[in-house]
Amino acid sequence: MARFEVIAPVAERWDRLPRAVRAVALLALLVLLVILPHLKIPVLNTPDSDFATVLFYPVGIYVLVALGLNVVVGEAGLLDLGYVAFFAVGGYSMGLLGNRVHWPFFLILPVGIALSMLAGVILGGPTLRLRGDYLAIVTLGFGEIVHLVARNTDSIGGPRGVSPIPHPPNFNLFGYHVRFGILDPKPYYYLLLAMIVLTIVVVSNLKRSRVGRAWTAIREDEDAAELMGVPTFRFKLWAFAIGAGIGGAAGVMYTSKVISISPDNFIFQLSILFLAAVVLGGSGNIPGVILGAAVVAYLPERFRSFAQYRIMVFGAALVVMMIFRPQGLLPSRRRAKELLEPEPGGGMGTLGGETGVEMAPRPEAESAP
Repeated sequence: MARFEVIAPVAERWDRLPRAVRAVALLALLVLLVILPHLKIPVLNTPDSDFATVLFYPVGIYVLVALGLNVVVGEAGLLDLGYVAFFAVGGYSMGLLGNRVHWPFFLILPVGIALSMLAGVILGGPTLRLRGDYLAIVTLGFGEIVHLVARNTDSIGGPRGVSPIPHPPNFNLFGYHVRFGILDPKPYYYLLLAMIVLTIVVVSNLKRSRVGRAWTAIREDEDAAELMGVPTFRFKLWAFAIGAGIGGAAGVMYTSKVISISPDNFIFQLSILFLAAVVLGGSGNIPGVILGAAVVAYLPERFRSFAQYRIMVFGAALVVMMIFRPQGLLPSRRRAKELLEPEPGGGMGTLGGETGVEMAPRPEAESAP
């Protein structure tokens, strides 16, 4: 209860601030993110990796992917263990269309998003009637199917993958020559930052719309939402398609930077890390998801000097985090309250006395007259 009382006032004070003050604060944060690749901050520096490169991948890419997965997991409450498949669809769209058809990046980007959304509809159409563990198993299988198809299909590169992959075209912006190459990651970071900002705006507006309210109803109680007239299947399909499109956009952005891709760039472990970012940051809360993705992507790079032990230490930190703060680093007020304040009746799977809820006394048998 005390932890929730710390979270709620901060969020409430932010909401009570004048709109102009919040706009200035967000603009200052955006300016900080723009100049961040040029800063040398000892605490944030990555000794064994180039800091600007780390900001693009894995940090920036993980943030964009986590925003898409949050639509599926955090907003609609659908557990997806194969989200890397949509990341792969976007990546291979960039690789194949750029390498073989020679399309420009800014044409491949919307096509890659559309193909990823189509993959989300193809997966969601026959499977979204399932719930819980069954849906998770099907999505896990879909991710592995995409990985195996990419590995065993010679027409799309097979185990060798696709190379070389063209970079986005160079252009002039307010007199500044933006050049996309291999050595300088900053132009890619700025392009990715613009995509993240656009995604946040779109997802935030969806969250406040009728679609977002339908997702909330489905997440809280799908049966009740169905009885109240919410077309649950349609809105779950929308969540899958939108989340898949954002994941595909991240795949296109990632592939535009690297020289080549192969099926090994899209393994199951990435799906787990993406899901860990959403859960660790605070499922359903956009600032929390961004923070969680940044932490999940940044910490292994910061402690790369630990070599093979860094993943073990990182996994242990996640376990400790889930034990002592299961609602995440920066949860939404609704989710924090749900986890920290049991509902009357003890919640699902609890008994009276376990949560302090008194059980009704059993009436005594009346004595015979």
